[in-house]
Amino acid sequence: MLTRRTAFALPILLATPATAATYANGGDWNGFIAGVKADARKLGIRPATLDRAFAHIKLNQRVIDLDHRQPEFTLTWAQYRDRIVSKERIARGREAYARHRELLAKVCAHYHVPPNPIVGIWGLESDFGRDSGGFNVIEALATLAWEGRRAAFFRGELMDALKILDAGDIAPEKMLGSYAGAMGQGQFMPDSFLKYAVSWDGHGKRDLWGNYGDVFASITNYLAKSGYTDRLPWGMKVTVKPGFDAEGTGHDTRKPVSEWARRGVEVPRSLAPDVQAAVILPGGRDSDIFLVVQPNHLAVRRYNPSDFYVLSVGLIGDAVTA
Repeated sequence: MLTRRTAFALPILLATPATAATYANGGDWNGFIAGVKADARKLGIRPATLDRAFAHIKLNQRVIDLDHRQPEFTLTWAQYRDRIVSKERIARGREAYARHRELLAKVCAHYHVPPNPIVGIWGLESDFGRDSGGFNVIEALATLAWEGRRAAFFRGELMDALKILDAGDIAPEKMLGSYAGAMGQGQFMPDSFLKYAVSWDGHGKRDLWGNYGDVFASITNYLAKSGYTDRLPWGMKVTVKPGFDAEGTGHDTRKPVSEWARRGVEVPRSLAPDVQAAVILPGGRDSDIFLVVQPNHLAVRRYNPSDFYVLSVGLIGDAVTA
């Protein structure tokens, strides 16, 4: 899933202030909005939807500043793990899981995906629903589409957001998310919302902000359609024998677990010899070592391609649901 929230990205980001005039795509803001509305009407979006969606939005300088932040330095795996997979987050997750365990069980049984990755993603993306972002999604996407650095991408996402409003899934004033337009407790971009969001209880609206059935089912549907299966784990922390050669490790190097065992990885007996897996050393040879199992690892990578993110999803999910 593209353009995740910066709260869980690897870099520590410090703002590099930018003026709207500096980065504008050269067009007048009001003229730009008029053009967006004209294009949206051609797509069949109702004028009433457009009037309501754009009624109170403005060019948001904070969105531009956040989008133009530059990496100052990066966290190590140990720093990231301790910050993101914290005891406090795990404790909050266990409380949230206890409240929704029965609902999650039904969703997971329907999609044949275990609760671990759903809970892990839910925890990383919105801290189990505590923080889904406070930006007006239409305003944020319009600002980024006008600003021009990634105009085509954000204009497309803006049109998709308008389609969501036109379908009646959420009211414009309640469509809140990150500065980059990721929405709801699972932080779906509008394109992903249209592809994967579902109405779990058949009420006709896909509410990823307040309806927990829709939240869980949509994340699970995303993972299921990306290939996640409950027949295999996402992976696990492993040990290696002395002299293990780390050459050729990394998420792109997939081998049967029998081959990893031959090379010195202590592979759990529960994994069949022909299961495909990769070995990831996020902190180097002397830190944690993970065996990540396909296709489940790749399914979570579609949600966010960061090794740190994927491993943290697994660790949080396992700890919370244990």
